Amino acid sequence: MTSETYNYLTIDLGAESGRVILGTLQNGRLALDEIHRFTNGPVRQDDGLHWDVQHLWREIKNGMRIASAQAGPHLSSIGLDTWGVDFGLLDERDQLLADPFHYRDSRTNGMMEKAFAVVSRDEIYRRTGIQFMQFNTLYQLIAMAGSPQMAAARSLLFMPDLFNFWLSGVKANEYTIASTSQCLNPFTRSWDLDLLDRFGIPGRIFGRILPPGSILGNLLPAVAAETGCPPVPVVAVGSHDTASAVAGVPASSEDFIYLSSGTWSLMGMETPGPMVTPASLAHNITNEGGVNGAIRLLKDIMGMWLLQECRAEWAQAGQKYSYDQLTALAADAPAFGPIVQPNENVFLAPGAMVQRIEQFCRQTGQSVPAGQGQISRCILESLALEYRRVATQLQHLTGRTANTIHIVGGGSRNGLLNQFTADCTGKVVVAGPVEATAAGNILVQAITLGHVTSLQEGREIIRTSFSPQVFQPGDPSAWHEAYQRFTTEEVL
Repeated sequence: MTSETYNYLTIDLGAESGRVILGTLQNGRLALDEIHRFTNGPVRQDDGLHWDVQHLWREIKNGMRIASAQAGPHLSSIGLDTWGVDFGLLDERDQLLADPFHYRDSRTNGMMEKAFAVVSRDEIYRRTGIQFMQFNTLYQLIAMAGSPQMAAARSLLFMPDLFNFWLSGVKANEYTIASTSQCLNPFTRSWDLDLLDRFGIPGRIFGRILPPGSILGNLLPAVAAETGCPPVPVVAVGSHDTASAVAGVPASSEDFIYLSSGTWSLMGMETPGPMVTPASLAHNITNEGGVNGAIRLLKDIMGMWLLQECRAEWAQAGQKYSYDQLTALAADAPAFGPIVQPNENVFLAPGAMVQRIEQFCRQTGQSVPAGQGQISRCILESLALEYRRVATQLQHLTGRTANTIHIVGGGSRNGLLNQFTADCTGKVVVAGPVEATAAGNILVQAITLGHVTSLQEGREIIRTSFSPQVFQPGDPSAWHEAYQRFTTEEVL
């Protein structure tokens, strides 16, 4: 570990907002300074729901200008991460054909069933090891097969790949983001071109796959001149934000469960290789790439999305609540009332979330939650119950017992949900750091440049640099009846 001071620029794009964060590594401690934050979200166009990539690109460069003013010539490198599955298509001149579609766009409705008519569900899973969700890249591409845009496409770049191309001028598909697509063979870590061909998806659009920690090149001169940043290396970090978040987990042993908590809750364990078995298929468990060569065996859970949508709906009606206020209302609401299944497709699309929660409870023979407190508690208890189910599945699949759940990301600030998770699972919950994605992103940059020797050393730095909050489990038997209801056919 060096005693020198290094500055790294992290660009972290989430489904609700983007952040540009300046990370400083000095004397074995990492400090994070959020220097620019901006909004992100879907925009409605004539053909569906899209991402406003030009807005994001402008804001990225605005953040880089601020970073240049603060760090100037002392900046070491730049790394960028985003959510998974979404992509842009480039033509033969490397021009973006259209704004990338948003994963919640309805064009993928029915695409999984269409795919299974060509290739069975079992075979797709055996070949890709990826959880079935209708917005996976594979089903987005099936929805676009035969379209003029697909005919004109020459390159597919996932969201971080696209911005990395605009930063460095180098086109490539970083491994961790590519692994979310359901187009990749997890054993060979290469594109399954035969599978894609059977769906009429042209293999020519898929590029070379680079491992996380690859230097793409230096910042393009035009971008450097526009932002004032020096021409530093652009590093393909764990470009999938969850890959970076898992790298930023302050774990001291191998047997832990991680939970990256935000709009989505991504819960999993690290394994040395893929686990593609009938049992993992039955549990709809995914095998995604990690930054250290490991596999992130995990499940995507619709996390704080449900509460975010309810909060937005209440705000539109003139009832504005902070998340802390909603959590306080939930704490005062009766325990173990109605529950929902967070991963039901009925909760996927934006809008009318309160009504959909109420309708789900009616259809499953439960009482209907009334008011902000009861609805918020219904969501938080349902998430804790889903965490228990997934934790049980992961331990069964791996044959390993984990006594600790590390919760990182924005959702780690919700103390009530953290305590619910500890109580429901019977496991110690270690919450934080909130900015684990940025920390993990920086660690990969530092390892790539030789400033940190290994991920193990990097996690030690994170343990030293941040103070997590620990939640001890209470008596899990209080949750037993609710869990029995949660796992019955009536509620499923």
